Amino acid sequence: MKPILLSILLIISGSTFSQNFKEKELKTEVAEVTLFLNSAQIFEKGSATLNQGKVLLRIKNLSPFLDPKSIQVKAEGDFTILSVNHKLNFLKELKKDDKIDSLNKIVESLIANITESKAMLEVLIEKQSLLDLNKKLGGENSGTTVTQLKLALDFYDVEFSKIKQEEIRINRSIVLKSEQKKKIESQLKEIQAQKTLPSSEIEIRLNADSQETVRFSVSYLVSNAGWYPKYDVRVKNVKSPLDLTYKAEVYQNTGVDWKNVRLRFSNGDPRQSGVIPELMPWNLNYAQYTFVQKSAYGVALTNVREVFGTVLSEEDGSVLPGVNVVVKGTTIGTVTDANGQYQLTLPNEASVLVFSFIGLTSHEEPIIKPEMNVALASDATQLSEVVVTGYGLSGATAGVQIRGISSLNYKEKTSRIIPTTMIENQTTVEISIDTPYSIKSNGDKLTVDLKKYPIDATYQYYTIPKLDKDAFLIAQVVNWDQYNLLQGEANLYFEDAYIGRTILDAKALKDTLTISLGRDKNIVIGRIKNEQFTKRRTLGGNAIESRGFITSIRNKKSLPINIKIFDQIPVSVNSDISVNALEISKGQLDEKTGKIFWDLEINPQQQKDLQLQYEVKYPKREKIILE
Repeated sequence: MKPILLSILLIISGSTFSQNFKEKELKTEVAEVTLFLNSAQIFEKGSATLNQGKVLLRIKNLSPFLDPKSIQVKAEGDFTILSVNHKLNFLKELKKDDKIDSLNKIVESLIANITESKAMLEVLIEKQSLLDLNKKLGGENSGTTVTQLKLALDFYDVEFSKIKQEEIRINRSIVLKSEQKKKIESQLKEIQAQKTLPSSEIEIRLNADSQETVRFSVSYLVSNAGWYPKYDVRVKNVKSPLDLTYKAEVYQNTGVDWKNVRLRFSNGDPRQSGVIPELMPWNLNYAQYTFVQKSAYGVALTNVREVFGTVLSEEDGSVLPGVNVVVKGTTIGTVTDANGQYQLTLPNEASVLVFSFIGLTSHEEPIIKPEMNVALASDATQLSEVVVTGYGLSGATAGVQIRGISSLNYKEKTSRIIPTTMIENQTTVEISIDTPYSIKSNGDKLTVDLKKYPIDATYQYYTIPKLDKDAFLIAQVVNWDQYNLLQGEANLYFEDAYIGRTILDAKALKDTLTISLGRDKNIVIGRIKNEQFTKRRTLGGNAIESRGFITSIRNKKSLPINIKIFDQIPVSVNSDISVNALEISKGQLDEKTGKIFWDLEINPQQQKDLQLQYEVKYPKREKIILE
């Protein structure tokens, strides 16, 4: 009974407070949006004519994911703002999208077509049965001439062929229409799920000293919107600069479409605390009294460099478009497509993926294999939390900021590269887009090209033939801090060809940014065992085993290359085992790690061979494992 009584008291107090105020709707439009990595700040503008006296201005049809504590109101005039409140309107949902009706009609049409096709199949089956019953010609006691038999065979050949061809055509049509129906139903489910939420309203109570027309600016934060940094890295050849295109992959599921708004992209987090943390005492005791909290996931497999999969609804198994998929603790992420599918390249430290979607429970999944299919369950608490927030602020001004003079006394779209302005603040960087954009609240990804940089870079090839017989091209960029880059996925283009994806690791604390440009198949590398040097012999109480390898590097390119080659010999961790390098072809050997390094210049169409020979001595009664 207490919650009901509290609601009644709030309604009564709100009604009493509104009795002396003349209500008027303040119509506003979204003029600008600042997109953060996991939220957005909406800037709306509108004007209203105020009559002298107490006025209640109501802004309607706002996002249900509005953060009431972030509301800011700016205006100038001869009036006093008394309060700014946030409410949720459960009686009037957000305006329904006309697309729902059109999609429903398409689904109904597809169902009718599928039903009709299935009926045609039944007719063909009956027709074939009728032909089967009439295969016996003339009965058992009557003869059949050769001419009659030939005519009959020709007849059945034509008729059966027609039936089978028609069956194939109809079955193919049913499959295609069923797939189309499934996609549209998934799209409908997404749209309808968004439309069941209430709309937010902002109430501004003020006292006007005279009649005047006032322009208001209102801003607030919303969730379920943001952007992921993406890049295109293009290299014409190893003698040319690197062309880096800085892009933003935008998503928004706020429940309100943005029409012709100016976009600004920020790397800041408005919800992150700015309070410096306090270092607490570290109490040390014996091991049995010391508790260490460990990860619930364990260690992720380090060899998983790319993940893909499908996100489904746990309720009915349908695919979920528009789901946010993020590598935990990074700015690397994407959004599932119309088929609920996603694909992500992973950084080295990746261990967990986070899946989130409106009205569904967020899910964390440890990265243990490349294919990761996930089912998300409904979350009834999301809406109830919004409801509690709405009631908590009804009839109060807590958390609302009033700014300005008067507040003191009164499916995968891509844009072209467009004019931008970079604003660098003390702790964050913002990029402002001069061209307005329209973005629907449907979870679709929109890719915006932000900046294009021609960057001087040095190129270096690396290879570890023992592990992978390919050469990897690495670009190194100095003074890269000036570009204000974030960690993100990068598409790689080398010599006018798409060669794959990599991670641009802008979190590295180094003066030089290293960008992996993938494999170059025009550098042919081989590593074979030298059988003439692979042998075992005994000397007294010891056995001596020797191994030899030949590594070949051939440059098939039209330009000379610089390549670094890495190999190794074993390192003994037992005093009875000794390892001796006999031949390393002028390579550099690190005695502690056993790693061998060569730095070679190879001209076009030239091949160089490297010899690696070593021997191991150990007690002959023991066994060791070598390559």
